[in-house]
Amino acid sequence: MASLTAHNAHEAAMAWFREAKFGLFIHWGLYSQTAGEWKGHPVQGGEHFMLYERIPLKEYARIADDFNPVGFDAKAWVKAAKRAGMKYIVYTTKHHDGFAMYRSACSDYNIVKCTPFGRDPLKELAEACKEEGIRLGLYYSLGRDWEDPDVPTNWPVKAGRSNTWDYPDEDAKQLPRYLERKVKPQLRELLTNYGEIAILWFDTFEMVNKQQSAELRELIHSLQPGCLINNRIGNGMGDYVVMEQKLSTGIIKRPWEACMTMGRNWGYNKFDTDYKKPDVMIRHLVDVVSKGGNLLLNIGPNQLGRFPELTKPGLDAFHDWLKRNGESIYAVSPWHVYGEALTDAVENVEQKAFHDAEYDGTPKEVVPDVRYTRKGNTVFAIVRHSAEKSFLLRSFAGKTEGIREVTLLENGKSVDWKATEDGLRIEGIRRSHSFPIYVLKVEYL
Repeated sequence: MASLTAHNAHEAAMAWFREAKFGLFIHWGLYSQTAGEWKGHPVQGGEHFMLYERIPLKEYARIADDFNPVGFDAKAWVKAAKRAGMKYIVYTTKHHDGFAMYRSACSDYNIVKCTPFGRDPLKELAEACKEEGIRLGLYYSLGRDWEDPDVPTNWPVKAGRSNTWDYPDEDAKQLPRYLERKVKPQLRELLTNYGEIAILWFDTFEMVNKQQSAELRELIHSLQPGCLINNRIGNGMGDYVVMEQKLSTGIIKRPWEACMTMGRNWGYNKFDTDYKKPDVMIRHLVDVVSKGGNLLLNIGPNQLGRFPELTKPGLDAFHDWLKRNGESIYAVSPWHVYGEALTDAVENVEQKAFHDAEYDGTPKEVVPDVRYTRKGNTVFAIVRHSAEKSFLLRSFAGKTEGIREVTLLENGKSVDWKATEDGLRIEGIRRSHSFPIYVLKVEYL
C-alpha cells in the first residue's frame, strides 16, 4: 500500500508538472552582493566568478559580512510570480560556491549564521508560496561545491570546475565524504523543514556515479514521495529533462523544461542591461509549450533582495498576455506538429559552444510563424510576429473536417475561415490588441 501511495503521489506530481508550463527560477547568493564587480573591475564568469577569479575561500566568504538584503520580501516575490502567470518557483539553496541560502544545521556556511541579515529567506518563501498556492522547488548544486575540500570535477577537463587554489590535490578528494557530510544532510533539512517541495532541481552532477544518484533519489522519495527530480541528479535517474539557454528543435514526448535567463546572467549583475524583449520571451514560452515543455524563466534578485527594475516590463507583459491567452498555454499538449512558417525567412539559432557561465543559444531573430497546442477538441494556433490579416495554415490539410468555429482568443470574436485541400484559410483578422503574438482558437465538433 505504501508503494502504491508513493506511486500515486509521483504520478500526480508529474501530471501537475505537465500542466504547469511556466515557472520562476531564482538565482540569489553571495554573488548578488558583489553585483558583477570584484576589486574594481567587472568579474569574469558571472555568478561563477569565485572560480574564474580564483578567489580564496576565506576572502570570498568575507562577502557575507556585507550581505544584508533588507529589501527581501518573500510575499512580493511570490505575488510577482503569480501575477506573471507562473505556477512554481525554483529557489537556489546552494550554488557552486557552497554557500547555503537558508538555515543549515550541518554547515555554518549559510546566510543565517554568516551575514548581518540573520534571517532564513527560504522559510519565508515557503510560507508565502503556500499562502499563494504557488509550488516551491529547490535548486541544489550537486557535483560542484567550492567550499568543500572533497569535490572533484571532470568538466570540461579533470579539475576543470574544482577549487584547486584552496584544495590543490585533486586526486585526494573523496566525493563520498562530501555526499555524506554535506549533501545528504542538507537534502534532509530541505525536505523536512520547509513543507511540501515540488521539485529538487539538481545542477552539475559531475562525478556522481549511478549508485550515488540512486541513493539520493531514494533519500528524496523516502522523505517526500511526490517530489520531482530533474535529470541533473545524473545517471538517468531524473523525472524530466532540462535544456539550458536553448530551445528544442522538435516535440519531446518525455517531460522536459527549458531554463533561460531574462538578461545575460543568472545572478544579479549591475553591468547586465541587455534583457530580452517581452515579445521575445513570450515567443520562447510559446515555442517551448508547443513542443511539450515548461519554461523556467530566471530572475537574479539584487543585493537588497529585490527584483531588478529591468524585469518589470517582461513580468507585466506575461501578465497581460496570459490573462488573455493562457487557455492556449496551461494544461495543453502538442498537436500533430509543433508549428509552421508563414514566410520563407529562416530563424537562425545562434550556434556556439556551451559555456556554463554566460551562454545564450536562444534565437535572436523573430520571423512570422505559427505554433500549435491542443486541449481536448480544440487546437490553438499561436501566431507569432505576423502582420498579415489573411493566410493559410497548411498544418490543417486533411484535418479541417469537423471544425465548428474559429475565434480570436484575446476577445472571443469570430474569425472568417475556409476549409481547403491545402489547409485552413484564415481571412480578415480583426484584433483588439497590438501585441505581436496572438491566438486563434480552432474548435472541433
